[in-house]
Amino acid sequence: MLVRIAARLLASLLCFLFLAGGANADESEYVLGAGDIVRITVFQNPDLTVDTRVSETGMITYPLVGAVPLGGLTIGAAEQKIAQMLRDGGFVQQPQVNILVQQVRGNQVAVLGQVGRPGRFPLEQANSKISDLLALAGGINPGGSDVLILIGQRDGKPYRLELDVASMFLDNQPEQDVQVRGGDIIYVHRAPLVYVYGEVQHPGAFRIERQMTVRQALVLGGGATLRGTLRGVRLYRRNKDGKMEKLEPDLDDPVNSDDVIYVRESLL
Repeated sequence: MLVRIAARLLASLLCFLFLAGGANADESEYVLGAGDIVRITVFQNPDLTVDTRVSETGMITYPLVGAVPLGGLTIGAAEQKIAQMLRDGGFVQQPQVNILVQQVRGNQVAVLGQVGRPGRFPLEQANSKISDLLALAGGINPGGSDVLILIGQRDGKPYRLELDVASMFLDNQPEQDVQVRGGDIIYVHRAPLVYVYGEVQHPGAFRIERQMTVRQALVLGGGATLRGTLRGVRLYRRNKDGKMEKLEPDLDDPVNSDDVIYVRESLL
């Protein structure tokens, strides 16, 4: 009986350690930056427990070893750096260093364009995602596009990603909600527009909704007036060379960004 209980306790402990390690996997990739406040501990060495702030030059001052450059290092790399310095200095033979980020201040992400509150926002947690930053910025404005652009650097190389936010939720694609890093820029452009004029009730520019057709665009314009006709509707669209083409679309054809739809006056 005691053997079975011990086995169950050991299995539970291993499961807990596995889950804990998985939960911290993303945090280990967090890159420390100026302004971050961290707690550094060394196993069985309470005198080496320190709460400190990463300076503007990326340095901290740590007992026994002095100045340590942590800026730009992941948490795992920073732990190894301090452990190596303690070991090389002969202060601790086998140091087990742990770093916990207390406050994230150095790493910020800029959110620009058609959002409620454009600006720079600190990463409150190591595994912040695009949706977290959009929430901090007040979400996408009604006039904003569903597609946003994320630019930054990954592994020292320029990084660019276009993300359809609506599809991420409507099509259940949570993997598209990628993590952001300090220095990233999120840009939300204005929503694509279609222009309707001529013999319609309410001519103007209208946001193009997903899979919108010419017929639906005309509905937004209030439909044809008593003098107008939907026969021979004209659509003006720029081709790949940038030249304007005049088309006679079917009413169920899709519209593109910056299309111009013209409803003619009836000859009868």
